[in-house]
Amino acid sequence: MEALDKKEILNRLFDLYHVLLTEKQVLYFELYYKEDYSLQEIAELYSISRNAIFDHLKKVEEHLFDYETKLGLLKNREKRLELIDEIIKTNHLELLEHLRKLDE
Repeated sequence: MEALDKKEILNRLFDLYHVLLTEKQVLYFELYYKEDYSLQEIAELYSISRNAIFDHLKKVEEHLFDYETKLGLLKNREKRLELIDEIIKTNHLELLEHLRKLDE
């Protein structure tokens, strides 16, 4: 997985699962992945080691991928969007039934 792809996936997962993370995890994730702060800048802001920030972010990544494995919200969201696009493009109304079943 390329770095940009991983960052994009992590941001999508974060948007879905951030409510399951601690305040610190949310704060560090947002600073690093959304605000583009460096590990060193975050460490200096909160007077902790760069390595501690790195460890926190690794844990967040693990949690996000684990949540997706267990809950599959991103996978279902992407499937829904595909079906909606297909319905719009083809006016194939039977696909609505597939869309409805995704939430069952």
